[in-house]
Amino acid sequence: MTRPLFSAALLMLLLAGCQSGPIQDVVADDRQEQAATTPAAAEPASGEAERAEPGDFQTWLRDFRRQARSEGIGEATLARALDGVRYRPRVIELDRSQPEFVRPIWQYLDSAVSQTRISQGRARLDEHRETARRMEQRYGVPAEVVVAIWGIESNYGGNFGDFSTLEALATLAFDGRRRDFARGELIAALRILEAGDISPERMIGSWAGAMGHTQFIPSSFESYAVDGDGDGRRDIWGSIPDVMASTANYLARAGWQPGLPWGVEVRLPQDFDYAQTELSTRRSSREWAQQGVSRSGGGTLPDFEQASVIAPAGARGPAFLVGPNYRAILRYNNATSYALAVGTLADSIAGREGVRAGWPRDVQPLSRSQVRELQQALNARGFDVGAPDGVMGPNTRRGLREYQQSIGVTPDGFATLSLLERLQRH
Repeated sequence: MTRPLFSAALLMLLLAGCQSGPIQDVVADDRQEQAATTPAAAEPASGEAERAEPGDFQTWLRDFRRQARSEGIGEATLARALDGVRYRPRVIELDRSQPEFVRPIWQYLDSAVSQTRISQGRARLDEHRETARRMEQRYGVPAEVVVAIWGIESNYGGNFGDFSTLEALATLAFDGRRRDFARGELIAALRILEAGDISPERMIGSWAGAMGHTQFIPSSFESYAVDGDGDGRRDIWGSIPDVMASTANYLARAGWQPGLPWGVEVRLPQDFDYAQTELSTRRSSREWAQQGVSRSGGGTLPDFEQASVIAPAGARGPAFLVGPNYRAILRYNNATSYALAVGTLADSIAGREGVRAGWPRDVQPLSRSQVRELQQALNARGFDVGAPDGVMGPNTRRGLREYQQSIGVTPDGFATLSLLERLQRH
């Protein structure tokens, strides 16, 4: 059994508890939080110096060292890595935070695919053109896709976090919501140090333990990081060839198919059945064309054997036909908004046209508590969506489509405040 593919941002979804859905489909981006609140890793975050470390953290750390030693970690590595490691209260605050209000997908894309980020991406690609070309030839992943991930994950290295990875993971393993997971990542981080790829002082990243320019968690680093510059180390903190090679290798191992786009924007026919707009529904491009799905702006659809149609903002927003490379990006971060951001940023960096259709910017997004209210109201009306959890998942979208169909509106499963209010009135 192969190790699952995890990226930095996916770890944030796991640890921060964020979920994706059509109206609330956002990426957990803790790097903005860090930029605003966290000074350099060598200094305690504001307020941390005054808060006492839990008395049993050092006891836990001693026990962990014994366990790590029994799993083959050398004493010298343990001393270099763990002597002086601190409990970080800010990590736990971020781990347990669950924002009530989240950005709709169009606001996320406005930021992720801004003109500044496009321009910077083109500049970075020009700067590292030869390296990018070599990695594209080696792994089959277009250079602009690798650069787009680099831009979204760390703003091209401008902010990949300033937490000590060792302190963040030790804190999460001791006191986090996914302690076993964090403990395994901490062991993996120690193995990386023992292999000599990086020093403890340079192993920095996000509060969730994701590291470097394109934000690998330690287990992903072990499995997919690559020495791209031939110096014998895998340095995703300081070597751009290593960063590009590792990211391209990750996507290639996730199933990237050379020669195919991630997807294209499409027009849907008037009578299109929006119940099909789930990634679990897969048909060939030819079959979608037979239903009247056509490429926005003209031309033929890509030759996908298994493609899905997604409409992340419902019938009033853009629709996309996505194939295996979109699903490979989802393996890096399982959020619709993230994969669309990578795809559209890559297109823009390469000079291709962006999204043509407009987003329904007049729609007021639902908060998490309002999604729970929606779920409760749907259940009360007999449209079973399961236990209310505040997440717009497939069951909630299915129940919402059934309700929309019963009142004669386009059943696209897109949750809006007006729909919630109408449901609550009757």
